[in-house]
Amino acid sequence: MSKQKPTLKDYMTAHPYSIGIEQTLEKAHELMRKHLIRHLPVLHGGKLEGILSLRDLQFIETLPDVDPTAIRVDEAMSSDVYTASSDESLADAARVMAQRKLGSAVVVEHGKVVGLFTTVDALRALADAIEAE
Repeated sequence: MSKQKPTLKDYMTAHPYSIGIEQTLEKAHELMRKHLIRHLPVLHGGKLEGILSLRDLQFIETLPDVDPTAIRVDEAMSSDVYTASSDESLADAARVMAQRKLGSAVVVEHGKVVGLFTTVDALRALADAIEAE
């Protein structure tokens, strides 16, 4: 009997924190610090519009004349988001993320964000796979 291959659902963070598109960079940074996270799906009316990473924030905040209390999340987010379903194989998702040099995949079901799979999650999966050998 063969073992079922792991999927994103097995390693993703379910019900991830997210932020509204009209929120400020200051609010995003506050959320990330408070919850020790590095990626925030950006939503508008419950619909995924982009992803904001801690790296995005840190880059924008180093630019001259940037006021994190005045700049909105949509000005710093990436709208090129890799989305996947929860039943996508871990191998396929990891391959896409590595190929595109992405830090996360937003897991979407029926148009709603249900999870977030990051490189940290991928490392947990790798550790489990190595231990299982």
